[in-house]
Formats: sequence, C-alpha cells, structure tokens
Amino acid sequence: MVKIAIAAASSQLAREVIDSLVATKKHEVIGLVRKVTDHETPPLHAEYKLTQGSQDPAQYPSLPGVQWVQTTYEDKADLVRLFKGVEVVLCFWPVNLDHGSVKQKRLIDAAVEAGVKRFAPSDGVKLESSLDAMAWYAGKIEITRYLENLNKEKKVIEYTRFQIGAFMNYLGHPHQTSTHVATLPFAFDFEKQHATLLEGSLDDVIVWTTVQDIAGVVARAVEYEGEWPAVGGIRGSPVTMREMLRLGEAMGKPFTIEWLKKEDVKTEPPNPKADTGGAVEIDLRSMTPEQAQAFVKMATRGILVAVGRGAYDVTDDWNRILPDYKFTQVEDFLKKVWGGK
Repeated sequence: MVKIAIAAASSQLAREVIDSLVATKKHEVIGLVRKVTDHETPPLHAEYKLTQGSQDPAQYPSLPGVQWVQTTYEDKADLVRLFKGVEVVLCFWPVNLDHGSVKQKRLIDAAVEAGVKRFAPSDGVKLESSLDAMAWYAGKIEITRYLENLNKEKKVIEYTRFQIGAFMNYLGHPHQTSTHVATLPFAFDFEKQHATLLEGSLDDVIVWTTVQDIAGVVARAVEYEGEWPAVGGIRGSPVTMREMLRLGEAMGKPFTIEWLKKEDVKTEPPNPKADTGGAVEIDLRSMTPEQAQAFVKMATRGILVAVGRGAYDVTDDWNRILPDYKFTQVEDFLKKVWGGK
C-alpha cells in the first residue's frame, strides 16, 4: 500500500488516475481540491465548475481509499501537515495559472519538509527546445530547474517528469472515449475529415497515448520499487503525420489538409514579466467561446511547430521499466472508435 497525495485532484486527468489507483484496491489517496480564497474571482463558465473552481469535498464521489480535502495551496504548514505519512505527491496543477510557479514550488517544499519520497510535477512533453512555440507552458521548465537545483548537492526528493505526448483520445472526438477527460480535435479531426499541418511536416512524429494508459502507468509507477527516472517518457503509439493520413484513407476517411506555411506561424518567447515567472496568463474559465476558439487555433499552430522540433516524440523510459504493459496503438483505437461508423 502506498499513501498518495494528488494536487489538483479535480482535474480531468487526475480523476482518471484516481480511478486507476482505486481499481488496484491497494492504495490510500488524498485528493486535494482547491478552496478559493476571498480575494479570488470564481470561474465564469459553469462547465468548468467541477474541474477548476472551489469545491466542497462532499460533492465528490465516495471512492474506496480516497479522501477529498480542500486546500488553498497557500499555507505551507498546512500542506506539510497534509503530507505527513505520504510517500508520493502527484501534481496536476495547470502551470499557466500558477504565476511564478509559486504554488507548485510550495508543494515541492512542503513535500520535502514532510519527508515525502517522490514527487511528480505537472509535465507532458519535451518542452526545452520549443518554449517560444508554447510559451504558456513556461512554468514546466521553471519547475524542472527547481527540482534539479534541489537535488544538485544531494538527492532531496525523487521525481519523475511524466511525458506522454498527445492524448490519443483526441483522435476520437467528439466520441466519449474516457470517463473524465473531455476532448477536442487536434491536428487531425476525423469527424470532419480535416487535418491542419505545417508544410514539410509529413515525417514529424507525435506519440499518442490514451488517458487510460497514462493512468495505468502512473498506478504502476507509484508502487515501483526501483528509482524513478527523472525524465519519465510514456511512449504509447508513435505515428508520423504521413502515417496518420494513410490511416485515414485506409479507413475511408481521407483528410482535406489545411497546409500552414512555417513563415506564417509566429512564435514568441515567454512573457518575461517577473511577477508571472515567465508564465502566460491563459484561463479558459474566463474566456468567451470565441476567445477559447481563437486560443485553440493559436495553440495548435504553436504545437505543430513544437512537434516539428520533436517535443511530442517522447522517450520510452516507463515502457522499458514496465515491459509487460501493453499500450493501445493508434490504428486499433481508430478502428474501435471510427470503424463502421
């Protein structure tokens, strides 16, 4: 049995991970849900209520081994108290909403003080060479540096940066292919048979990993007795852009391609303002549908640039540690969701 604390436990991917942990019938989970302080503005859109806003733990389902606890993430002493006896802290905090990465750094410091053995920061992709293309993820790099510096002289806390590429479930949009994660079409929209690609990108690779496989690997990682790898790539199903187009044709769903010229896709360095620590203020909760759509369009362009630099071609660190784990492959997933539809 492992005692695990999950920060931002109301987030969609966190809920998938919690379900996977519960299914093992082995672990004790503390699900931390955010308590909005008096000076904060609540979310504007009701659809975000259950994922980002202030939550009463009583609103969450009663799950075996799971305790839901409110916290503002502002009081380090309170976090240290919550982390007493905890062996693993998993963080799903949206870094673009954590100005200066203050909250996640406080989580790490509290975990160290409480004697937590392992910490998994909010991560996802190989961001180092593509920060100008995905500036809203600047906090991920900041946290990586923070963890590296903590362990510079001696190992203070073990950590792994789970990197998963892209959610394969997006390829099934608008079909519901997971319990909690909402989808949107990214690069390949199988429903509309439309693809958005950069010129010259046909050999670019995206690793697609289902949220179920991500949760499955995390559930095994928390009880892994060996040392966690600092870079924890989870390599579900790597597919080039060319291969994805061929899969669409083979399934009778050929794509109309919108080709973007690289010179027309602008990238910018992260916001250097000291008070945000380089983080870009993006809060989908307070956006109008039009603003959200515009952000998704902008983000897709930046992500495609990052894909060309290998950001979504993640490594297979956890695959090698867990050689018996069978990952869902893109072709099988597509046939299951779209075959015969």
